[in-house]
Amino acid sequence: MSTDAQLAVVPARASTRTSDSMRNCISFVVLASLSVMGCSSSSSESAKSDAQYQSEVVKGMHDDLLGKLSDLVTAARNLQSAAPVTAGRGWDSAEDATAIAAMKVAWDHARSAYEHIEGAIAPLFPDVDTAIDARYDDFLARLSPNGDAYLFDDQGVTGMHAMERILYANLTPERVVQFESTLLGYAPAAFPATELESSDFKNRLCAKLVSDTQGLHDTWQAASNYDLDAAFQGLIALMNEQREKVDKASTNEEESRYSQTTLQDLRNNLAGTRDVYALFQPWLRSKTGKIGPDAAHDGISVNTMIEGGFQSLDTLYSAVPGDAVPPTPADWSSANPTPADAATPFGMLYIGVRDAVDANRPGSVVEEMNLAAALLGFPEFVE
Repeated sequence: MSTDAQLAVVPARASTRTSDSMRNCISFVVLASLSVMGCSSSSSESAKSDAQYQSEVVKGMHDDLLGKLSDLVTAARNLQSAAPVTAGRGWDSAEDATAIAAMKVAWDHARSAYEHIEGAIAPLFPDVDTAIDARYDDFLARLSPNGDAYLFDDQGVTGMHAMERILYANLTPERVVQFESTLLGYAPAAFPATELESSDFKNRLCAKLVSDTQGLHDTWQAASNYDLDAAFQGLIALMNEQREKVDKASTNEEESRYSQTTLQDLRNNLAGTRDVYALFQPWLRSKTGKIGPDAAHDGISVNTMIEGGFQSLDTLYSAVPGDAVPPTPADWSSANPTPADAATPFGMLYIGVRDAVDANRPGSVVEEMNLAAALLGFPEFVE
């Protein structure tokens, strides 16, 4: 893409720095000016220029994501508010049942809000994405070899999955515990066992999520422009990651592994991607140039294919009951599943997602979104 002030696409989770560096992200996301992008349409083909379409996407994306970031901040504050400081003791699953249930509701709302915006936000704010959404094993890889022995403060392992480990410590599947216990620097998940630990959970770990999400909200609110290259590539990358997110369940590395709500994460990822992609649709449909195999597709037909791909994934996810990825067959191989394993609920989900998002498979939604990227003048996503 040629712009007056082009930005580099930065991969999500590229740094271990936390929210302090996010305060400087505005210098990274604000562009000097808008310019004409992509394959230009003549005035007879479109009443708007590329620059006008781009400006509309920028404004629509800013407003849409700002609303969802507000929801994220509200959920983080509600979680902190619900966290009890238990005088003279730690949490008790019976005595503190109401507070624990309220925290879980707030945590679920925070997860939903973030998973709806992850595709567009993570590439623009990789440090914050790490601080609030990295998995436990991702943190331990960065903190090796010592890990993080104290679960309840604002250092080391932080964010929504750090809280999830604590909130669901007494419900975490044994297979997840067995996997995590092999990690260098592992510390068992647990409720706060003392008044100090309950206070630190509320006033340090929860407070950090509030601070990180509020800072992200405020930075986004102040941004007048940002790199649409990175945002659109982030949407494609998130669709490509759907296969990995399912497959990690077979090794107990799935995302929301303690609450067993990874399938709901996938549904929210898809819904959020569709919301942001919809902002690009008028611009894409204005593209009359031909692209793809045998130069057979223009913007209208590419958009139709992408919508069909989204709907296929939606149908696939809706067919699975509950919020958890189905149990994995004992001898599962993602490289070469047996016919019997492929016929299980997990096998059908994995193969359906794989076929839907494989960047190298003709007709996959990732391939189709790459065609859209090319028509809009963005770089294509490459695995």
